[in-house]
Amino acid sequence: MERRLAAILAADVAGYSRLMEQDEADTFERLRAYRKELFEPEIEKHHGRIFKLMGDGLLAEFGSVVDAVECAVVLQRSMAERNEGVSESRRIDVRIGINLGDVIVEGDDRFGDGVNIAARLQQLAEPGSVYVSGKVATEVGRRLPFGFERLGEQKMKNLAEPVQVYRVVADGAPSPAKAGRRARKRLATAITAVAVLLLLAGGTAAWLRPWQPPPEALPVEAEAPPLPDKPSVAVLPFVNLSDDPQQTYFADGIAEDLMTDLSRLPGLFVIARHSAFAYRGQDIDLRKVGRELGVRYIVEGSVRRTGEQVRVNIQLIDATTGGHVWAEKYDGPMADVFVLQDHVTKSVVDALALKLTSGEQQALADRRGTAVPQAYDAFLRGWERYQRTTPADFVAAIPHFEQAIDLDPSYARAHAALAMVYFRSYDQGWAGSLDITADAAFRKARDHLDLAKARPTSISHQVAGNISRDRGWHSDAVKEFQAAIALDPSDSWSYAYLAYSLIYAGRSAEAETEIAVAMRIDPHFPPVFAFYQGMAQFEQNRMAEAAVTLTKVARLSPDDPWPLLLLTAAYGHLGRQKDAPDAIAAFSSARVRNGGVPFAMLELTRSASPTFRSPKGSPLMTGLLRAGVPDSYDSPAFDALRLTGSEVESLFFGHRIHGRTLEGGREFGLAVSADGTAVRSGSWGADSGTAKMEGDRLCLVLSTTSVCAAILRNPGGTKAKENEYLWIDYYWSALPFSQVE
Repeated sequence: MERRLAAILAADVAGYSRLMEQDEADTFERLRAYRKELFEPEIEKHHGRIFKLMGDGLLAEFGSVVDAVECAVVLQRSMAERNEGVSESRRIDVRIGINLGDVIVEGDDRFGDGVNIAARLQQLAEPGSVYVSGKVATEVGRRLPFGFERLGEQKMKNLAEPVQVYRVVADGAPSPAKAGRRARKRLATAITAVAVLLLLAGGTAAWLRPWQPPPEALPVEAEAPPLPDKPSVAVLPFVNLSDDPQQTYFADGIAEDLMTDLSRLPGLFVIARHSAFAYRGQDIDLRKVGRELGVRYIVEGSVRRTGEQVRVNIQLIDATTGGHVWAEKYDGPMADVFVLQDHVTKSVVDALALKLTSGEQQALADRRGTAVPQAYDAFLRGWERYQRTTPADFVAAIPHFEQAIDLDPSYARAHAALAMVYFRSYDQGWAGSLDITADAAFRKARDHLDLAKARPTSISHQVAGNISRDRGWHSDAVKEFQAAIALDPSDSWSYAYLAYSLIYAGRSAEAETEIAVAMRIDPHFPPVFAFYQGMAQFEQNRMAEAAVTLTKVARLSPDDPWPLLLLTAAYGHLGRQKDAPDAIAAFSSARVRNGGVPFAMLELTRSASPTFRSPKGSPLMTGLLRAGVPDSYDSPAFDALRLTGSEVESLFFGHRIHGRTLEGGREFGLAVSADGTAVRSGSWGADSGTAKMEGDRLCLVLSTTSVCAAILRNPGGTKAKENEYLWIDYYWSALPFSQVE
């Protein structure tokens, strides 16, 4: 297998489907002319080679990353000139992404992460802009008369590490998209907070799980947030100086507990862990960090653990000047770790010249939850695995929390952590990874929560709040999340959980305030927070604002469908029927890529168990209807996908099919012999009967019932996801499946 380093340029046309629907022949001819007259000559001129053409885009390889960036800027400038005088509806805007990395050479084609990252950058890019990876920005440096605007880290599908994303700024020009910097400023400063509009019924995607922090984060805005009107601080992750690199969990725990301790002081503003820890391992200018986070002070430090001895070095930096305010070193045995933490916290408080009341002093002295250092150490090991948020890490976290409880049976914080692991496993469909049923996971969560309530923590209140939310007791959930915030005001997710519950409790104006706090203490907030903003705007009938916000969120997280559903409904309310088909098509495509089916209104209107439930009086249904979303799979919109009788017969007779639902993960199977003997399995039940054709429909005559179904192709479905076809039953609901034998 041949590999080589190459710069990959990925380009596509924004709004291609809309343009083709509007005037297919004109769009095709203009795109062909642009490719022949502009793209091919310029790429060749800059020593590049196109190795793949798609209907609305291309991939090109360059030996020099400088050539690739220069070519991209020339292309965008030329496209801007060609768009002058062209009506908004006919403009052809291009998005370009560039990455520098290893590629796999196979004939004339190129594969690998080097190509995939370029394609992901192109998907993130605004129309008319060029987005590049951190490797590209570093390599080009000042060799071209262009600047690079840092947009932050982005977690990309199938990549273990996040990618630094930059926008090329040519001639100091602002971002070309209408929803550019001014819209981003509104996104950061006018954040409205609503809980997710779509309440889960069974398993649902991550967008509808506000307790699940997505790995991606929105970039911090170019304009720094203003300093609060009280002392403000960010605690960066402490460096692990131990000989054992696996001791990072302990350094993180010391820093995180310091963060929590400081946040409980009402006279201090503290940045959330998610944003503070985003700077891990970076060679950073602390003044820049202070500007990005909007804080006056930075706490940084290191931890060295050798045997049973612990050393903590810590310093306080004035982020406005970069100067040291205070520094100190603490040594002690592990047995005195809590005393050491007290010294660190009180020293930082003194250095910030904060005056504590006697109650605040007592609160700092009574917060660890255990007097057993070994139990605390076991908890930190488990917490580090839990925060990775994968089924495998949940499995790995449980023994550590159980060890902490064995060492200290009254350790409520460890019980709360186990309650959270089991509840999230139940709620996210991961119970099977723990080798237990979903019901058993829920019972374990409830049992550990009962024990955790003996000494409430922010974690226990979060679990209690999510259980109440799951049951639809939103007023109770509000109280639990408010209690969680009181115990740990630095946890931005508690504010997000609170916003979620407030919207369903009919208090969206209050939810707006809460999500604004979440986004201020967590400036590198994950995209789901901005999704809540769009939800809030949508739920309050602020459709124009919602459309701008949801468009941005959909671009930042192209594999998550839910922003596109609300965007479709917003277009319906705004009378933008020309834009709605692209949005609902993208929504359905994302669902299909994840193993699901295209969307039809019956998921909301006819199903006894709808995919999601909206709050009372929500404008969702009305907007989707106005947008022209098909009512059911019997709609003419799906006619081109229907299989004929002969196609259905060849698909089923003499074969076995298998599928599973995206929401809930229900599995089902059907084997039909060549003579028509049919055997069902899975959630369909274990029964048998006869299969026969009635026109274009497959009918099963079974011992207890009979059922007929139409069969549709599912464009974009794959055998790996078992969703190449759709089984449409008499309720006109769709079940995805593939032929497996």
